[in-house]
Amino acid sequence: MRPRIVCHMMTSIDGRLLPERWTEPARGIERSGLFRQHDAVAARFSADGWIVGRRTMQAHAKGASRSTGAGVGAGAPRRPHVADRKGRDLAVALDPRGVLQYGRDDAGGDHIVAVLSEGVSDAYLAELREDGVSYLFAGPDGKDLAVALDRLGEAFGATTTLLEGGGIVNGAFLRAQLIDEFSLLVCPAIDGLAGSPSIVEGPGSAVDMPSAGQALRFLGAEALEGGVVWLRYAVERSG
Repeated sequence: MRPRIVCHMMTSIDGRLLPERWTEPARGIERSGLFRQHDAVAARFSADGWIVGRRTMQAHAKGASRSTGAGVGAGAPRRPHVADRKGRDLAVALDPRGVLQYGRDDAGGDHIVAVLSEGVSDAYLAELREDGVSYLFAGPDGKDLAVALDRLGEAFGATTTLLEGGGIVNGAFLRAQLIDEFSLLVCPAIDGLAGSPSIVEGPGSAVDMPSAGQALRFLGAEALEGGVVWLRYAVERSG
């Protein structure tokens, strides 16, 4: 059974994600204090871990390739590999093509779980096992998020996981109707540029409706230090 997914993000008031583009805090408010609230609020969910895309996880992947293997091999079975978690939270990386080289088994102290396509090489899987990284598969192309979440729940016992983007990853979860709650920390800041990354985004035409069949029910709001506002919405699905 898949874990409950809470999309937990910190944004400007215009829904943008790049803090380096935001206006400076008002006089007397420390910028670092605003950002510390992201983790403080996240802790309230007592989640089993967090999910991000390849680009976000790149900051934690400092290893190097140790082989030239490519393509699907015949040796390693395409089923989840559970390494030694050591009781840590999970740092789940969506990396279908197996691009990231970790060189370690943790991201910020949390145990890495790579979500891959079934087409990654046996050599790459061997590298992950050598690094102590766990992995699971999300179908032939690595994009079957529902399968990935089911396996995350089954193999790791995850019951609640925080989805922390970026916007393209969040958009894929929204389209697949896999987000159960939005938890948004709105900072007193503005980006203001059209096209700057936002909370949820993705490809499609003007008539495309990625959120079709879903509605938001207000759960609560809380004013936090420095003018940050925490908003919570449950996602309800029709049918």
